[in-house]
Amino acid sequence: MIVRENFENELNLLRQKLIEISSLTEIALSKAINALEKQNIEEALYIIEEDTRIDNLEEEINDLAILLIAKQQPVAIDLRRIIVAIKIATDIERIADFAVNIAKATIRIGKEPLIQPVHTIKRMHEIVLRMLSLVIQAYNEEDVVLAKEAADMDDEVDELYGQVIRELLKLMADEQENFNQINQFLFVCRYIERAGDHITNVSESVLYLVKGKRYGLNV
Repeated sequence: MIVRENFENELNLLRQKLIEISSLTEIALSKAINALEKQNIEEALYIIEEDTRIDNLEEEINDLAILLIAKQQPVAIDLRRIIVAIKIATDIERIADFAVNIAKATIRIGKEPLIQPVHTIKRMHEIVLRMLSLVIQAYNEEDVVLAKEAADMDDEVDELYGQVIRELLKLMADEQENFNQINQFLFVCRYIERAGDHITNVSESVLYLVKGKRYGLNV
């Protein structure tokens, strides 16, 4: 019984670390778009520096997961919990990298006047943040309905992505002198769109955790 209790405590620690890395990533993503809109170079630099914490947490999650497999030789649902934690941590860390990339784009744009407001990009970003919040709740509660809800929201992100890309490409043709800024916005849109894809991956992982079967939601 003591062995099982210790194992449960370590599984809970794994879950807590995963929720922590998700929370830090959510903050980084939120700060990134704020830095972009306000052209706040200092905040962008802070996001880049803080990414080390997220990278370290991913390593801790992976190390703990491997240790649990080696020590406990878990089976069935417990093994799925450990495998899913590794997979989700990888997707979440990648989302954090996108926040860093947005921060770098902010630095590259610098203080030059923005050629247009970032309303559509912000809307994409807001949806992705909501998706991230939902999917982590789904993971924590092992709720497949919430996981599916988060994945379904990616369609709206993709639609907005197509819209803003068309607008930016037209703008690039009309205002070639602003090529650098427009190009950075194109990258930012891509980072946000890809973040949505990785959140959908997390949704798939939650479904696998609960159902023991893989479902393809990212189509």
